[in-house]
Amino acid sequence: MTHAHVAYGIWAAYGMRLEPATVASWELGESSPTEAELTALAGALWCSPAELLGAPGTLREFRLALGLAPDDLALRVGMDPAAYERLEAGGRWSGSDRQAAALAETLRLPLPALLRFTGQEERLAELLTSAATTRWQGYVRPVGKLVPLPKERIQDALQALHEEYHATMTASLSWTGGDASGEAGKAGRDFLDEVVAEFWRRVGETGI
Repeated sequence: MTHAHVAYGIWAAYGMRLEPATVASWELGESSPTEAELTALAGALWCSPAELLGAPGTLREFRLALGLAPDDLALRVGMDPAAYERLEAGGRWSGSDRQAAALAETLRLPLPALLRFTGQEERLAELLTSAATTRWQGYVRPVGKLVPLPKERIQDALQALHEEYHATMTASLSWTGGDASGEAGKAGRDFLDEVVAEFWRRVGETGI
C-alpha cells in the first residue's frame, strides 16, 4: 500500500481526510498521530493499535495499545477522569494502593512501569542505593513493601548489588594511581545511577 492508499482507506472508513504526506511523516517518525488518527490508521491497515505502537513506553501508549479511552480507563481504575489525564500528561500520582493495583491490572503493567507511573521509582532507588552501600539485609523488608516479589528473590538481588558495588569500588582503587579515591567514587556513582535497572534485571522483571 502506498501512503495515498492508506490515506484514502482512512477517509473511506472513518471520514478523516489526511494528506499522503502526513502518513509518510508518521512512518518516518517525524510526527505522531492523534488517538483518533491512530485508531483509524490501525483500521486501515487491518491491525490493532498495539501492533503499530510496538513496545509501549508511556502510560498513554499502554492505554492506546489496549484501545481504551481515558474516561473508560479512569472509570475502571476508580479515578477522576481529570486526575487521570493529568497523570498521563506527566503529573504526579495521587491515587491509592487499590487504584494502583487496578491500574496495573487494567493496563497489564509490568512492575517497573507500575512503580514509575505511580511515583515509587525514586523511593526504590533510594532503598537500593542504601542496600548496595551499607548493610543490605536491613532493606529486604522495605524493598518488599514496594516490590511484591518473593522474599528470596529480593534477598538474592540485594546481596548481589551490594557485592558488585563494593567489588567495583575495590577494583577502581586497585586499577588507578594518583587520585584513586576520585576514580573509585566515579565508578561507584556510575554503578548507582543504574542500580534500579540492575535490580529489575536481577529479579527477572522487564519493563520501562
